[in-house]
Amino acid sequence: MRQIVSLSLPAQTVAQIKTLSKERGFASVSDYIRELIEQDKDLISAKELLAMARKAQREYKAGKAITANSLADLIYDRR
Repeated sequence: MRQIVSLSLPAQTVAQIKTLSKERGFASVSDYIRELIEQDKDLISAKELLAMARKAQREYKAGKAITANSLADLIYDRR
């Protein structure tokens, strides 16, 4: 079941959303917004990113760094 959500946005923002949705090939603004929400699920917060960086720094200092010649070496563990 679909529901309508009403947003109050400045005219310039509405125009930008409409332009972007067309430029990106979406059939409607609703489709564009749905896609943005789906993509948002994959994002991490600044807090999570900082925690990951700190963990990586600790591991590096502990000598757990991996030397690789390419990304493929890491993906396929070809060290």
